[in-house]
Amino acid sequence: MEDLLIWPPEIEHLIELYMQYLRVEKRVADLTLDHYFSDIEQFVAFMIAEGKRSFAEIDHLAIRTFVGRMAKEREKRTIARKVSALRSLFAFLHREGVVERNVAKQVHLPKLERRLPNFLYIDEVTRFLEAPDLTTPLGLRDRALLELLYASGVRVSECVGLDVSDLDMSLGAALVFGKGGKERYVLFGGQATNALKQYLTEARPQLWQKGPGGESHPLFLNKNGTRLSDRSVRRIVDKYVYQVAGMKKISPHTLRHTFATHLLDHGADLRVIQELLGHASLSSTQIYTHTTREHLERVYTKAHPRA
Repeated sequence: MEDLLIWPPEIEHLIELYMQYLRVEKRVADLTLDHYFSDIEQFVAFMIAEGKRSFAEIDHLAIRTFVGRMAKEREKRTIARKVSALRSLFAFLHREGVVERNVAKQVHLPKLERRLPNFLYIDEVTRFLEAPDLTTPLGLRDRALLELLYASGVRVSECVGLDVSDLDMSLGAALVFGKGGKERYVLFGGQATNALKQYLTEARPQLWQKGPGGESHPLFLNKNGTRLSDRSVRRIVDKYVYQVAGMKKISPHTLRHTFATHLLDHGADLRVIQELLGHASLSSTQIYTHTTREHLERVYTKAHPRA
C-alpha cells in the first residue's frame, strides 16, 4: 500500500470524504470498502505517475489508459470492479462539485460471462449445518449463524449487523438493513429458530460477559464479547468446510445462493425470492432460474410417460 502522505493533500482529503460517504450514507460492507479503497489507491498511484495532481485533470482517456494497462494481467471481473469503483468515485466528486462530469461513465465495462451461482445440494447443506460442536458456546453460536444464513438468505453484512432486538422469534422473522440502508423483513424457519433460541439462552450470555457491554446488543458475538465481523464469518465457514469430509470449497455467500436455489426448485415464485433476497431488480434474481440436475431428473421421471 502506498503511503498516503505522498499524495497531494486535496486528493487525500477527498478520498477520506468519499470513504466516509460509502461507510455512513451508503452503508457499504467492510470488505467492499477495502476493495474500493485498494482500487482507488491503485488509480491514484497511476494518476500521480502521469503527472496529474488533482481529479479535475483526469479525463476519460486517462481512465482508459489505466484500464488498458491492467487488461493483460487482470481478469475481466477485476477490471470491471475497478471501473465500477472509479464510476462511483467520480459520481461522488461530481456531486460535490469537484469535477464537471463523471468521466468514468464514458469507460465501458468489459463484457463478462455470466456465472451460475455455486450452491449446495440438500444433503450437503445438512452435513455442513450440523458440523458445529453444540457443547461449546462458540459452537452454538456457529450453528445459529449458519442456520440463519441458510434459512433467510441474508447477506453476511446484513447478518452480522443484526441486533437481538431485530429478531421476532414468535414470527420467525428479522428486520435487516440491506444495500443502501434499505430495510426489509426476512423469514427463518423452525430449525433456525431452535438454533437461535439455544444460542441466545445458553451461549450468548457467556460471550456477552466477556465484552465491554454497552447500549448496542449485537446478535452474534465473537469470543471477546463484541460484534462478529464479516471476516470472522469467512473464517467460520472455512473451518467447517475443512471439517466436513468431501465438502467442496464454498463461501458464506454460497448459503445465500443455496437458499434461493432450493426455494426455486421447490416452487417458490421468482418475485417472492427477489423480495426475500432484497434485490432491487428482478434481473438480479433471474440467475437462479437454472435448475439442478437432480430437480430436472425428478420432474422428467414424474412427467414423462415413458420415463
